[in-house]
Amino acid sequence: MNTNLLLSFPIPENGGSYLVKRGDTSALALCVIDGTVTATVTYDYSEIPLSLSAKAAVGDTVSLILLPYRIELRINDRLADEEWPAGVHLYSPSLPAEGTLSVTVSDYVPVQKSFPTVLSSFENAQGWRPEETVFVGDCMPYVEDERYHVLYLKDRRHHKSKWKLGAHQWEHISTADFRIWNVHPTAVEITSPEEGSICTGSQIRYNGTDYLFYTVRMADFSPARICRSYAKDGYHFRKDPSFCFTLSEKYTGASARDPKIVLDDNGLFHMILTTSLSEEKRGCLAHLVSKDLNEWTELEAPIYISEDETEPECPDYIRYRGRYYLIFSLKSKAHYLYSERPFDGWKAPKDPIIPCSSVPKGAIWNDEIVFTGFERLSGYAGTMTFRTATTDDNGEFSFR
Repeated sequence: MNTNLLLSFPIPENGGSYLVKRGDTSALALCVIDGTVTATVTYDYSEIPLSLSAKAAVGDTVSLILLPYRIELRINDRLADEEWPAGVHLYSPSLPAEGTLSVTVSDYVPVQKSFPTVLSSFENAQGWRPEETVFVGDCMPYVEDERYHVLYLKDRRHHKSKWKLGAHQWEHISTADFRIWNVHPTAVEITSPEEGSICTGSQIRYNGTDYLFYTVRMADFSPARICRSYAKDGYHFRKDPSFCFTLSEKYTGASARDPKIVLDDNGLFHMILTTSLSEEKRGCLAHLVSKDLNEWTELEAPIYISEDETEPECPDYIRYRGRYYLIFSLKSKAHYLYSERPFDGWKAPKDPIIPCSSVPKGAIWNDEIVFTGFERLSGYAGTMTFRTATTDDNGEFSFR
C-alpha cells in the first residue's frame, strides 16, 4: 500500500462527512460543520487518533495529505494545520466509506522544493508569533555575519502534537537592526515517524560550515539521540546521517536534550547537555569534549548538579567581559552562575534569576547580552520576548 496519499474534496454548502472504518475502529474521518473542517486519522501507535482542523468557506478545496512522518491539512493549497504520526495509519482506500462528502483519493508524490534564503520579512519580534495557531517555543540565539539570529521551536497545540510528544521543529529568523526581521527556511524538521520531537540545542560555525546540534526525543521513549545538521550558507540545513550517538548509562538517556556547544581558547569543543544522573536521581548538566565535533567523550563530573531531581534545561554558556556565565532553567525560570575561570569555579550571584520569561538563552550584540525567550500563551510556547543585560563591577547581570 502506498503510504503517501492525498484526499481532496470541495466544501459543500450544507457541510458533510466521510468515514472509513477498519473493523469497529474509525480509521479516518472527515467532517465539515459550520465552516470548520476536522480530520481524524488513527494509527497503530495509539488508540487515540490524531486530529487536525481549520476554517474553510463553501467552494474551498480541502486537501488531506498523509505522509509517513507528517499529515497536512490544506485549504486551497495553503497549509492550515499539520500533525506528525508514528506507526502506520489504519486507513486504506480499498475500505468502504460512508458519508456525504465527495472525496477523491489518489497517490501523492512529494515535490522537492528549493527555498530562497529569505522567505519573507516582518517588523518587531517582541511579542511576535508566526501565525495565530503557531507559537514560539524555546529560542536559541546566536550572532553571525553581523546579524542576530534566532532559532526557535515551532509549536502547535502547546506541546500536545504527536500524542503530547511535542513534534517540535526548528524555525529560523534573523535581523541586522532589531527592527526588520527576515524569515528563513525551516532549519530542522521531523523527517521520520520515530522522531517524537526535535529538542532545543545550539549553533556553532567551524571551518566555514554552520552546525546545529540537537537531541531527538524518540517516539518509543528510547534514549534520545544527539544529532546534528549542517549548512555551508548558514540557511539551508541538511541532517547529517553520519552523526548520531547517545549518552552512557550513567545518565538517563531518554531525557537527554538541549546540547550547548562551545569552543575554548585551546581549540577543544565542549558540549553541555541536560539530563539526570541515573543512580543519584538528580538533574544535571553533563559535560562532554571533542577535538573535531565528531567524536565526543564524557567527562567524569557534570558541569552542574541540581539539588534534587529537577533537570536544568536549555543550558547556555557565555564568555563576556572577561568572565564566564553558565545559564540554565529550573522549572522554566532561568538562573545563572558566573566564574573567573572557564567551565568551573561557579559562584551564585545575589539574584540568580534572569527576568526574560521562559527558558531564555543569550548572544552578545553591541557589547550587550541580548536574551531571547518566550512568553507563554495558555500552556507551553507563545510569543517571542527579549531582555538585554550588561554586568556590574562584580560580574553580576544588570538588566534593562
